[in-house]
Amino acid sequence: MKSEKIIKPANGYLMLAIVLFLFFGGIVFSILQENPIFILLSIIGFIGFFGFILVNPNTSKVVLLFGKYVGTIKENGLYWANPLFRKKAISLRASNFDSERLKVNDKLGNPVMISTILVWRVTNTYKAAFDVDNYENFVRVQTDAAVRKLASMYPYDNFADEGSDEDITLRSSVNEVSEALEKELEERLSIAGIEVLEARIGYLAYAQEIASAMLKRQQATAIVAARHKIVQGAVEMVEMALEQLSKKNIVELDEERKAAMVSNLLVILCGDKEASPVVNTGTLSH
Repeated sequence: MKSEKIIKPANGYLMLAIVLFLFFGGIVFSILQENPIFILLSIIGFIGFFGFILVNPNTSKVVLLFGKYVGTIKENGLYWANPLFRKKAISLRASNFDSERLKVNDKLGNPVMISTILVWRVTNTYKAAFDVDNYENFVRVQTDAAVRKLASMYPYDNFADEGSDEDITLRSSVNEVSEALEKELEERLSIAGIEVLEARIGYLAYAQEIASAMLKRQQATAIVAARHKIVQGAVEMVEMALEQLSKKNIVELDEERKAAMVSNLLVILCGDKEASPVVNTGTLSH
C-alpha cells in the first residue's frame, strides 16, 4: 500500500449496544446460572471496548494492524473496528505557522532579517504518517529552507543608480514574491501530503549592522530625486518667464542680463531657505 485508502468501519452505536450486552449480560448470566462459563462473554465484551474509534470533525484516524496500513477514517462519527488495530490521529484542519526571523543574504549580498507566515493542511494522511518522520517538524524545517532560498533569489530593493535595476524585489513585489514562495513550498511539502493554502512574507528588514547605513542611503536617494524634480521645475519656470517677457515686450534684456536673471531665479527657486530680496532703486545698469 503506497497511497491513501479511505475506509468506513462498522457503526459504533450498534456495536456499543452489543458490547454492553456482552459485558453486563455475561456477568448477569454467570450469577443467575451460577456457571463461570458466561464470564467469557464479559471478557469478550471488555475487549470489545478497545475497538471503538471516535473521529471528530476535520480530523482523521490512520489505522494499522501489526505495522500494516489498513486505511484512513476521515468521516466524523463513532465507529468500531478490530480491537487490535492501532489508531493514529492526524488533523485535517488548516494550521498557521509563523517562522522565526532568519538572517540571510539577498541577491546583492546584503544581510536581511526575514520571516514568513504559512497556512497549510494535510490532504494525504498516508504520506503525512509514513513518508516523513514528523510532518509538523518537516513543515518548519522546509519553510525555513524555502525562505532562505527565496531571499537569495531577489534583492531587498532596487538600486538603479548602482546598475542593479531589478523588476522583482523583496520589498516592493509582494504578490510576485508570495507566489514564488508558495510554489517553492508546494514542491517541498508535497512529499508529506501537505497542501499550501497561503504563504507570504511576515517580516522584512535590513539586518541591524547595515540598517543605519541603508536608511541614510534611502534618505540620500530621496533627497536627490526631490532635487532633480525641483531643478527640472525651476528650469521650466525660468524658460517660461523669459519667453513671456520677450513675447510681451515688457523689457529688453541682453545676454548678460538674461544670465543674471536666470542665476537669480534659480537661486530663489532651488534654495532651501527663503531669499532676501534686494530692491534696486536705480537703473538696470546700476
